Amino acid sequence: MKSFVRISGLLWADILVAYAFFVMQSYLTDVWKLSFTHAAGILNFWNGISMVLPVFFLFLVDAFIGNFTMLVISSTAYTLGISFVAMSTPPVLANSTGTCKQYEPQCIGRTQKALFYTGMALLTVGIAGNLVSVHSLLEEQQDKPDNHTNSTRNCLKLPGFTLMVLIPLVGAIALPYIKPWDIRFGIPAILTLIATLLFFTGSFTYDKEQPKGSPITSVCRVFVAFFSKISESFPLKSSQLYRVNGVDSFSRTRFLRCLEKAAIVLPDVSTEDQVKKWRLSSVSEVEDAKIAVRMVPMWITFIVCGIVSSIGNTYFIEQSKNMNRKIGVWKVPTQILLLLFGWGKLFFGLLASWFLKKSKTYGPSIGIAVAMIFSILCCITAARIEKKRMGVITRHGLVDKPDEDIPMSVYWLLFQFFLLSGLDSFFEKSVAAFYKCQSPECMKKYLEYFTKGVFGLGYMCSVLSVYVAGKASERGGKRNWFQFTLNRSRLDRYYWVLASLSSVNLVLFVVVASCYRYKNRDAAEDDVAEEEVELGVVAAVVSVVSGQNEEDQ
Repeated sequence: MKSFVRISGLLWADILVAYAFFVMQSYLTDVWKLSFTHAAGILNFWNGISMVLPVFFLFLVDAFIGNFTMLVISSTAYTLGISFVAMSTPPVLANSTGTCKQYEPQCIGRTQKALFYTGMALLTVGIAGNLVSVHSLLEEQQDKPDNHTNSTRNCLKLPGFTLMVLIPLVGAIALPYIKPWDIRFGIPAILTLIATLLFFTGSFTYDKEQPKGSPITSVCRVFVAFFSKISESFPLKSSQLYRVNGVDSFSRTRFLRCLEKAAIVLPDVSTEDQVKKWRLSSVSEVEDAKIAVRMVPMWITFIVCGIVSSIGNTYFIEQSKNMNRKIGVWKVPTQILLLLFGWGKLFFGLLASWFLKKSKTYGPSIGIAVAMIFSILCCITAARIEKKRMGVITRHGLVDKPDEDIPMSVYWLLFQFFLLSGLDSFFEKSVAAFYKCQSPECMKKYLEYFTKGVFGLGYMCSVLSVYVAGKASERGGKRNWFQFTLNRSRLDRYYWVLASLSSVNLVLFVVVASCYRYKNRDAAEDDVAEEEVELGVVAAVVSVVSGQNEEDQ
């Protein structure tokens, strides 16, 4: 069996885990009997950590352990994690722990809770490690096909390919119809174990590249060298600065000139000693650090996008509970929303790719602005649909009956899921194009993971936003928007808060985009051309916002 099939098996097994965890919100509210905000907080914090960890794991891979070792760690953690979650369900260890077997909160003891939280922690390690190293290790293999056409054709001929694809696909379709939670989590655990063992069978045949060092080390060295020379005079001549082999492909930019002190060559110490002791950096390393620093304001605006994105697999899923999921006589599973959400991301991903090809210079910034517009529309749509759902509940006297069926089609939620897929797709594609155009080659991968990490901070900040919104709603003796059950809560008002926050965030992004010093590859030394690019970005982003406002009116 080809090595890239063994490695790809780690990704195929993830399909089942994704489908199983898509309804984790329901598991925590129905079995653990947590409030819907408590359950959402656990999941959003978990998702946020799994997005932040890849930044640190990528550094470990490049600097110390390599992709294969990372996959050994992450695949083992992944298997143990989903296994612990399956074991934490009440029936599995009931005889050993002396607890009952029913799916009730009194049947979940300390052992089950410890297994659940340990399993969730291990899963963050597994998800982050796989995200960083699976594709990278595939690229290292010498037996990978030379082109996409041959890749598809040769892969279809490989032994085990049909098994590895059909098992997750059939499982993803059948899994929602399995009612016992121990089996619903147990099937992904078993198949993840099979995928991990299959990966280990090729341990001695994989092509493995040795770690070559991380550009993060160079960026950190710049700041250490800068602070060690903070009292030095500002370098006026290029001859005072350290350039590798006397030559450097980077020109000095006017932004953050103070950091150039890190490249000052001190006369009393040899250049080699200064580099070893982190007291000297090259001009190119300084320019890389400048790029990272000037992206910080833009990263801050991405946090709100993460907050909005976090409501997809938590509050949206909570809304869908007990709604009418029938198409004719067929009652479709909740996971159909995940499938349609994925199709929406595919559609918007193709649309974003087509748009970004039209304008490579300032198109990514416009694409990010479009993603933020999607976030505003998503929140507004979700608020109006939740208001409609609350109206149906009130008319039928279901406010205090959270487990009763709601006579409203779940497919009303497709509008907000569709807009959320637009946010995720345009954001991912535009950010990737932005770094392809604006960052040096060595920093591209890291900057993309930094952005995902900031997006993950948005997931974690969503917990804080719910707490703050709830406390603010209590002012004046009023009832908190977030009650124990969704039927007694005012989730629509929280969505309106997110819509307002996203609108302010869009304005802030326009300001940041207009101030950002864009890199013009066609004329890197032409300041006039750079200023024209900046003005073009401002005009284009403002035109998108103005056009959206006219449509809303």
